[in-house]
Amino acid sequence: MTTKWKNWISEYGLFLLVAICLISLWEWVVVKGMVPSFIVPSPSKIWHALVENIRLLMIVHVPATLYEVLIGFGISLSGGLLLGIRMYFSKVLEKILYPFLIISQTIPLITISPIFIMWFGYTIWSKVAVTILIAFFPIVVSTYDGLKSGGQEYRELLMTMGANRWMIFKKVQLPMAMPSILSGVKMSVVYSVVGATIGEWLGASEGLGYFSRRMSSNLQADAVFAAIFLLSLMGLILFLCITFIEKQILKKKLR
Repeated sequence: MTTKWKNWISEYGLFLLVAICLISLWEWVVVKGMVPSFIVPSPSKIWHALVENIRLLMIVHVPATLYEVLIGFGISLSGGLLLGIRMYFSKVLEKILYPFLIISQTIPLITISPIFIMWFGYTIWSKVAVTILIAFFPIVVSTYDGLKSGGQEYRELLMTMGANRWMIFKKVQLPMAMPSILSGVKMSVVYSVVGATIGEWLGASEGLGYFSRRMSSNLQADAVFAAIFLLSLMGLILFLCITFIEKQILKKKLR
C-alpha cells in the first residue's frame, strides 16, 4: 500500500467506518419496521429512487440548482471581498454598513423569499437573490475581520520604512488575512446550496429544491431523500474544490 493511500485511510478511515455502521443500522431499523418507511425510507429505497430518477435529476434539476448556486456564490464572493476591503479602509463605511449586515442575517429567509419572488418573479434571479442574502455575509465578515486582526508589528515596521497604506495592505494585511477569508469562502459556498434550495422550494419549475417539494407533496419520501443526497453531495464537492484552492494558495504563500 502506498504512502498516499495510508495517509488517506488514516485521515478518513474512521469516518467511513462509522458512516457504514450508521447506514447499516438505518437500513436494519427501517426493514424491521421500527420506523415507517413513508417517514424515513431505508438507504436501499433511497438508492433505488435515485437510480430510477437519475436521468431527470442529472439532466434537468441538478444543472438548474448548480447554475443558481454558482451565480449566487460568484456575486457573493466578488461583492463580499470588495465590501470587506472597503470597510477595512473606511471607518465611516464600516459604521454604516456593519449593522445592516447583522440585521440582514436576523431576517428569516422564509419570510423574505416571497418578496424576492414579487420583485423577480419565478425567474432564476429570485433564487439567486436568496442565495446572495445567505452567502454574502460570511465572506464580508471573514474578509473584514481577517484584515483587522494581526500584523500590527509588521505594519509599524513598514510604516517606519516609508510604506504607504496600499503597500502595507498588499504585503502584510492581505496575506495574513487569507486563511480567514478562505474559511468564509468555504462557509459561503455551502450556504449557497442552502439558499438556492430554499428559493426553489418557494417558487420554481426546476431544480433539486423544486423536485424535493414536488415529491414531498406526492408522499414519495425516498425521492425526497434522493434529492437531499444530491444536494449534500453538491455542497461537499464545492467545499472540496474551495479547500483544494485554499491549499494551493497557502502553499504558494509559504514558499
